[in-house]
Amino acid sequence: MKKRLIATTLLVGALQVACTDTFDALNTDPTRATAGSFDANLLLPSIQYSHVNANSGYNGPILFQAGWVQVLASTSSGGVNYYTNADKYVISSNTNDYLQRTWNLDYQAASYAYEMDQLTKGQASRSNLNNIAVIMQALTVSNISDVYGDVPYTQALQAKAGTTTPAYDTQQSIYASVLSRLDAATAALSTSGDVPTNDAFAYGGNIAQWKKFGYSLMLKLAMRMTKADPTMAKTYAEKAAAGGVFASTADDAYVVADNSKGYGNSNGQALTTPGDIYQVRWSKTMIDYLKANSDPRLSIVAEIPASGLATNQTADIAGNSTPSAQLGLPNGYDLNGGATDISKAPNYPGATGSGNDVAALGNYSRPTAMYRNRNAPLFVLTYAETELLLAEAATRGFAVSGTAAQHYKNGLVAGVQSLSRYGVTVDASAASTYADAHPLVASTALKQINEQIWATTGLLMNFMESWNNWKRSGYPALTPVNYTGNFSNGQIPRRQPYPTGEATLNTNSYRAALGNLTGGDTWISRVYWDKQ
Repeated sequence: MKKRLIATTLLVGALQVACTDTFDALNTDPTRATAGSFDANLLLPSIQYSHVNANSGYNGPILFQAGWVQVLASTSSGGVNYYTNADKYVISSNTNDYLQRTWNLDYQAASYAYEMDQLTKGQASRSNLNNIAVIMQALTVSNISDVYGDVPYTQALQAKAGTTTPAYDTQQSIYASVLSRLDAATAALSTSGDVPTNDAFAYGGNIAQWKKFGYSLMLKLAMRMTKADPTMAKTYAEKAAAGGVFASTADDAYVVADNSKGYGNSNGQALTTPGDIYQVRWSKTMIDYLKANSDPRLSIVAEIPASGLATNQTADIAGNSTPSAQLGLPNGYDLNGGATDISKAPNYPGATGSGNDVAALGNYSRPTAMYRNRNAPLFVLTYAETELLLAEAATRGFAVSGTAAQHYKNGLVAGVQSLSRYGVTVDASAASTYADAHPLVASTALKQINEQIWATTGLLMNFMESWNNWKRSGYPALTPVNYTGNFSNGQIPRRQPYPTGEATLNTNSYRAALGNLTGGDTWISRVYWDKQ
């Protein structure tokens, strides 16, 4: 694979990505990349892979959001132990690198989507491809804004036109524009039109499913605004529901990973790194939640490793997945022997093994082998999440068909069923029994719904969404870690600081954006839609 450049205004220099020799022509000689000479279908998988890479593995969420919202926990404690960013909100040697990867990779994806948009605009024979480009711009730009707040948008992706220091748009204006464009693009998709020939989603170019994806994305973005702009939230949630969102788990949006071709699951890579296998576990918060609800997912996702350090450090030996045996690792502990050593944690279960083969974390639950599969799917948006958001919309009195209770039940069943994408057997009757035993209760509806969104997205390793929805909803109620030397004053981080290069390469725009951040460019400043 060669590494080539698509210019973006945000990174004044090369954004290196794997691509084809044909794609090389687009970057090295823009005059050769015309609507007639370049197949814009080649850009779609680059958009999709760049986006999922921005939200998986060592590119950010598993090192930040996974621990912030207590889906995962780690005894990592600083220096080169990079999981300390997530578990303890403490700087590691690579924090500044990791915190800008979502920015870099999703702007890279957005730049591909912009090029695809420009190459297909006004062409009736490629109308669907053009509208998909707009949908993918909505997905990528909204994600960047969710993480950082105000970001370049209107003037972004214009480096070819000479704009290399773009102004930052407010998140409020970004959402208004993104939702409007998403509405128009999704409505314009036609099953009688052109079909994408290079789709990395499992859709294989199916336009009916792409249309449902567009409306499901609209619903998710609309619900982001429930506190910041309830009118906008209601308007677009109702449009999405009327337009037609996901109807079953067959509509789940995920990228099909293929490690043999260099597109492996990045979370699987992280979880097969020797130190990570041992020190990264399911959080006590997550395991306690699953056990308290007799959740059938517990025996699928968690295992207690076989006894001893050697077996704890290998991915090849299966552990005990009996639900009653599972125990989550409390966040905020280390292996340093001091006051925060895991052995000092309340109800510490003790180590496993003996002699020189002792595993201090041996009795805590780790993710099962399905998560270490480099060919596992990378989820973007699911039917389960969509049904849970519809349940909340109905609870809030929005005009969506179906009852909140039915949507909630659908979401619970689907949340279990989607795990089958990992290649494991899921008991359909157990999923239905679980949903029947946990009906929606009006007085606790928002809590139930959003705790399920947290659990479902977390168990599908979509940690960014677990965090974003926690910020929006406040559920689940989490107790922050207050480890010595943390970067967030003992509070759970609510955004990522801007990449350090912005202050020097885009100084005036960066400084102007700081005025909209209460408290400045910090980990605990709130983005526009993150209201108390």
